[in-house]
Amino acid sequence: MDSFAIIAQTVETASEVSQGAVVPVDRIWEQITSLGLLEALTFISFGVVCLFYGWRVFKILVTVSFALIGLFVGVWTNKMLIGGSGLWLGIICMVLFAFFSVPLMRWGVCILGAAAGGILAGGVWYAFKLPEQYIWAGALVGIIAGGMISFIIFKIAVMLFTSFGGSVLVVVGVLAIMYDYMPTTVDVQQLIYNQKWFLPVALLVPMAVGIFLQNKFIKSSKDWSV
Repeated sequence: MDSFAIIAQTVETASEVSQGAVVPVDRIWEQITSLGLLEALTFISFGVVCLFYGWRVFKILVTVSFALIGLFVGVWTNKMLIGGSGLWLGIICMVLFAFFSVPLMRWGVCILGAAAGGILAGGVWYAFKLPEQYIWAGALVGIIAGGMISFIIFKIAVMLFTSFGGSVLVVVGVLAIMYDYMPTTVDVQQLIYNQKWFLPVALLVPMAVGIFLQNKFIKSSKDWSV
């Protein structure tokens, strides 16, 4: 139960990001610095599995992703309508979202692929230092493009969202270790806050590697089916 409470608290804090900063850099930095060594290594390990073998376990990843989305929706809805943490409503929504994601697996993959495309497009907008208040425009283009590609070629959607998720886990874990154990070698905080290109590039590089490798693995695996 404590783990659910922690997740619920994280969701609430994320929803309270100041309106002055569209990209929640402070929140991202807080997540990085809060990780211990064991947690960071766990992030990296699971991230590598998603990057290389996400095509094998994508159904589990979709179910887990929608369970977390359900938890967010439940906590947010309770906070807006009733007030308070809304832990039980979050758990109920988490179970419902996870349950319905199984029969609607293909739709779930396409939705996650579109979301990954939107975040990536928003990241590119941010990296080029375009007006941050209009970052939603770049993200919308990515959502439409990612959604269309996902519906046309299902395998691309699988590779897109699993590689993106794996990249996020690996990058967060690596940055946490660099911050804790190499503070004098690399100023991670300065890179994140002052170099807008850093985070998008850091996510795109391992993601591109993951997509390339997964594409090779899928082609060589005749028994893989969606």
